Amino acid sequence: MKEFTRKLKEKALEIGFDKVGIARAEALTEEGERLRQWLANDFHGEMRWMEREPEKRSDPRVLFPGARSVVVLALNYYTPHEHEADASKGKISRYAWGDDYHDVVREKLRALFEWIKQERPAAEGKLCVDTAPVMDKAWAVRAGLGWLGKHSNLITKEFGSWVFIGEILLDFELEYDAETVADHCGKCTLCIEACPTQAIVAPRVVDSKRCLSYATIELRSPELPTDIAENLSGWLYGCDICQDVCPWNRFEKPTAERRFEPREGNVTADLDEMLEMTPERYAERFRRSAMKRTKLAGLRRNAEALKKNKAG
Repeated sequence: MKEFTRKLKEKALEIGFDKVGIARAEALTEEGERLRQWLANDFHGEMRWMEREPEKRSDPRVLFPGARSVVVLALNYYTPHEHEADASKGKISRYAWGDDYHDVVREKLRALFEWIKQERPAAEGKLCVDTAPVMDKAWAVRAGLGWLGKHSNLITKEFGSWVFIGEILLDFELEYDAETVADHCGKCTLCIEACPTQAIVAPRVVDSKRCLSYATIELRSPELPTDIAENLSGWLYGCDICQDVCPWNRFEKPTAERRFEPREGNVTADLDEMLEMTPERYAERFRRSAMKRTKLAGLRRNAEALKKNKAG
């Protein structure tokens, strides 16, 4: 298995992934307990799907019976662009600037799995991007790709936290990465201190109900909570504050994936355009974009809150 594992990792990098690690498919006992505690504290807010089938989230063998190995892939998405300092516009989270990462990561996972099938025709597997009930960041840590930062995002030494994660669950054993990356956050608390709504309630614990990303993307209420609306800090969709202040993101490198380059108007969006957008224009404008997640009503709600802040 050592030689096949080496070839698999080489193929993953050739396909365009930036990091790859492999872990044994087993129960995430400690990580699963932390997830259950997070849910018990109602830190997931309206993301009720997080409550469903927790046994699948903490054990890939329940999600994919027969799983023996978890191949974990990381894809750098950093592009060197900056938000405009314009009161008539709202900032968009970096991850949504280009094409929908689900499509890009899944395409690369599929290409890698097709290669695996060519090499081992009897192999069975399951491809996972973050819509699958898999604890992506926990597996990335187990596979030695990086460590969990105090903002709860994976941090890699090479690319900081600007990475997407995907997995392939396989039904045969491979050479596993035994070494994990030590926590290099040290005494730094910049991400905790910078959060305008104090959403990071403890190191590596985020209360989603206080989080700007959750509120501007996942929350479906017609109005934003007052404490969120008054502290948007210019964010229309998502929020990168905790990542922007992280010292490890000084090591960022531009991605080789051209599809992550920003679409026009997707770094800093015009608020009036969002408010006047028709459903037809919305469907055209955000086709194959991660920004579809918040729906047109959500974008309008967020834009209205930002305009109110700027007017007041």
